[in-house]
Amino acid sequence: MSELLAGSALLPLLISLPLLGALGSVLLHQRWPVLIAVILNLVLAGLLLVATQQATLRYSLGGWEAPLGIALHADTLGAMMVGITALVGVFVSWYSLGYFAAGSTAERGFWPLWGLLLTALNTLFLSGDAFNLYVGLEILSLSAVALVTLASGLQAIQAALRYLLVSLMGSLCYLLGVALLYHAYATLDLAMLAQLSGDGMLERAALALMIAGLLLKTALFPLHFWLPQAHAGAPAPVSALLSALVLKATFYLILRLWFDTLAQATTQLGALLLGLLGCAAILWGSLQALRAPRLKLLVAYSTVAQIGYLFALFPLLSDPRVASAAFDSALYFILAHACAKGAMFLAAGNVMTAAGHDRIVDLGGTGAISATTLFALAIAGVSLIGLPPTGGFIAKWLLLQSALQVGAWWLAGVVLIGSLLAAAYIFRVLALGFTIFESPPVAAVGATSTRTPNATIASGRQWSALALALAALALGFLATPVLGLFDAGELTG
Repeated sequence: MSELLAGSALLPLLISLPLLGALGSVLLHQRWPVLIAVILNLVLAGLLLVATQQATLRYSLGGWEAPLGIALHADTLGAMMVGITALVGVFVSWYSLGYFAAGSTAERGFWPLWGLLLTALNTLFLSGDAFNLYVGLEILSLSAVALVTLASGLQAIQAALRYLLVSLMGSLCYLLGVALLYHAYATLDLAMLAQLSGDGMLERAALALMIAGLLLKTALFPLHFWLPQAHAGAPAPVSALLSALVLKATFYLILRLWFDTLAQATTQLGALLLGLLGCAAILWGSLQALRAPRLKLLVAYSTVAQIGYLFALFPLLSDPRVASAAFDSALYFILAHACAKGAMFLAAGNVMTAAGHDRIVDLGGTGAISATTLFALAIAGVSLIGLPPTGGFIAKWLLLQSALQVGAWWLAGVVLIGSLLAAAYIFRVLALGFTIFESPPVAAVGATSTRTPNATIASGRQWSALALALAALALGFLATPVLGLFDAGELTG
């Protein structure tokens, strides 16, 4: 019993610690409070993962039980989401140490906002109350929008404002759904709602509103219009956080609502619609990535496509015959994409710093892509394509197995086409590796060279990108122990 209580005590710590780090960074004008919080967060996330293997954890804030009190909740899925957030967060923080100019406005703003973003992420993964989730969503959106504005220029401001308006609209839809549920059941505790809710019109209306709001925030096609410019225009570590972590948080909430809290209100038609939108996102995002003129824009459109795979799984997740394997696939997509996409954005930031731009056609022969950065791009790209032995391969293999088992040939075909398109746009970037050692054209005798020397990239920035890419590779070798930690029955019942 004492061990269980100790495990439950981790839940408020995981939320309060990064918040204290953010406040400390503001008061002291230093980054070290957030860095300490990020490191301790990784340690606590590991302890939480161990604790949830024994039992599902629940902590009532202030000692008040539901329906009046607010509860924190953690099972193995929530613990794994906290864990991947903590892991990616450590490497992004390491990268950020050498990214922002010391004492700059961007540097002073990044660290407290990153601490606040981490607070919101942990809140969403650990909350057991629908209104508390709304609070977490608002903190997440506001901190993410503020992080986008750290990039200088009018385009960054425009992208941030578009992001803000979309986030507010999504939050409003979610809140309307919460209001309907509270009107019907006088409680917002997720566990109680799962027991009390049925399949009536009110529950379906609430589910539709909440899912619609979260789809806006997750940027599922055709609601993705805000994402490319926001992700491509933000500073590299911010882009990595938004793509690798923020989108996964809202998708996690969709999973929770659809398969747990309001499972009785869901329909096969709704799952099929989400699956078709996911397939459209795979094809559209991949085609746009193939046409993108800039490296970061290519990676941003790739995010649209990769999010599509998560929603393409919904018809399989709703089928009892393959639900467990489909949940395993969804989990692996989340883990592999978080590592691979974080690595790609960090590596793209290195390229942009070295070359002074990220126009793909002008990168060849500039020496902008170092061997370490190219290796990181290659490994992360191979994972996004879904080639062995990466984590992306495990995710797509499980998806294809499940699709073929139930005769969903159309889904298997979309996945294969998406992989071929991913290979095409990834090799657009990797082809630059054949020209990184080319010498620039030699100027004529007496002529003045206009070539600008490349900026020096700190080794920490290069190795942090490579470390995340290697994590995506390691997931391919660790499929059995990783999936052994996850109990799909938590959501499938």
